[in-house]
This record gives sequence, structure tokens and C-alpha cells, in this order.
Amino acid sequence: MAKKRPQTKAKRPQITDGEIPVVGAREPCPCGSGRRYKACHGRAAAHAATELVHRPFEGLPGECDWVALRELVPAATVGLTLKGGLPEGVPAVTLATVLPMAWPALRRDDGSVLLGLQNDTSSGDISRDLADTLQRALEAEPGTPVQGRRAPADGPRLQDLLDPEGAFEPEVHSGFEFWVPDPENATPDVTASLERANAAAIPTVKLQGVDAAYWCETPEKNHLRWVMPHAEEQLLDALARLHAAGRSSLGEGTRLVGSFRAHGLTVPVWDLPSGVTAEDVEKPAAEFAERLAAALATDAPLTVDERRARGGLTNRQVTLN
Repeated sequence: MAKKRPQTKAKRPQITDGEIPVVGAREPCPCGSGRRYKACHGRAAAHAATELVHRPFEGLPGECDWVALRELVPAATVGLTLKGGLPEGVPAVTLATVLPMAWPALRRDDGSVLLGLQNDTSSGDISRDLADTLQRALEAEPGTPVQGRRAPADGPRLQDLLDPEGAFEPEVHSGFEFWVPDPENATPDVTASLERANAAAIPTVKLQGVDAAYWCETPEKNHLRWVMPHAEEQLLDALARLHAAGRSSLGEGTRLVGSFRAHGLTVPVWDLPSGVTAEDVEKPAAEFAERLAAALATDAPLTVDERRARGGLTNRQVTLN
């Protein structure tokens, strides 16, 4: 039998981990290992993409309002301040709760950027996904939307791109007319999307006297949903103290009915009679904030009644993410 000739393999160019691009899970890994991407360098990428960041907006100005705009508010916009200022040709960057056709971002004809907040994201870090979309929007051609994609695992986060000293002042709208500066010339798709969005929007108002509290109107009753920055266990203890003492309401006919978790923060919810407006709860909310501050400063053990009240609040707690 003829001897087999030894085969020599050509040396593949060496690629460092930081240079390996993202490819399809079943494609050969670009590192040259001969294995599929999902079984090689894709493992780390997949882990980074699915690992949940519980407080993605932590460290940003207005963290509580970021959470509210992501989960509670139908139509709102906020001007964003970038580190180092705006790039040439970009007159403004605006965060919006929702964009037409659920676009992740839009570079308008005048060069300004709209960044959508309530879109589905492909990783467990909303901040990184939004930062990737924002960067691509800043470089997009004017007049074009930006499509979603999986953000690089080592890409920047919003905390890397936004000025930590910049103001975060949401403006709540009654509808989505901010989508189109010139509604008469909007495309049929955008017009139809605008009509659907306006029809589904729940009337919402941001309170002025306290931070991150939003009144909303529903057919059966109104609500106040208040995103709070305090540690969950400490906040639940404080709410239980007030609830047991009969001091957790916002006035006659109102009731603290529970809370939910969203992006690492706790959001107490009050039921309000249908006739109670946002203006009506401004003063009661400010007074409640003072009572809550005093309860948060108390470190005495909970009484039997307070523990019972805490259990009731905890049983009615829902986690949104």
C-alpha cells in the first residue's frame, strides 16, 4: 500500500478575541478554530446577550423617569445631552417613548435623531442596546430609520455616551404628533401608525411637585404610579408602616393597592376615583412624600400590624421584567 503523504496545513491569520466579528450561530467561527461560532467564541457573546442587567438605567440622570417612560408613559419625549456635545450635522437628540412603525431610531431630514425607548431589545442590557442604536442613528443618512440588531457585547452603554450632568426633563404628550413635523406630507404608513397609536394612548400626566409620579386615566378608575429610587426592602417597610397607620392614601377615596418592580426599582400604585385629576393629587402626593421620608428614616422593627400590612403589599407585587 502506498504511504500517505503527510499533509501540511496553511497557517491561518491570527485574530485576537477583540477582532472576532459576530456571525451566524452555525457558521464557522472567524477565529479559525474549525468549530461553529456558537460552540466557540459565540458562547461568550450569547452569555453577554442574555445576562440580565437588573438596573440598566442606574447612574443616568433621571433613572426613575427612564423607567417610567419605558414602562408606564405612552407618549413622551426628552432631550438628551451627549458627552462632548452633538456631532456636526446633528442639531438635537431626543428620546421618545415610541416611534412610528416601532422603529428603534430615526434620523430626520434635518439631521436630528429620535431614539425609541419602548422597543424590544435582543440582549439583557437595555442600556447597551439603546447605546448601539443611538450610535448608528448619529451616523445614519438624514431621512432614514435605524433598524434593530444585536448590539456587540463589548459595545458602549448609555452611561458611556450621555452627559451625567445633563438634565432629564420628560415632556408628556397627549398623542404622537411629535413623530411628524409636517403631518400633511407624512407617508400613508406613518399616518396610519399615528392614528393607531393615538387611539391606544392612555391619558397620562406627570406630577410637578414630586419626582417620577405619573397620573393616568382609565375607563373604570384613575391611577397614580410613582417610580421610587429607594432600596426595595426599605421602601416596603416604610410603605407598610404608613399603611398600617392609615396614612398611605392620597386623600378621600384613594387607596394604595400594591406595587410592581421594573428595571430594579419599585413602583407603588394608587387607585383614584374617576373624578380625581392629576392636579387634585399634586398636594396630597407632596404631603405623602414627607410622610414617606419620615418612615424611611425609621429603623425600628415592624409591629405585628405593620408586618401584616407588608405581607399584603408584597402579595400584590408584580415584576414587569
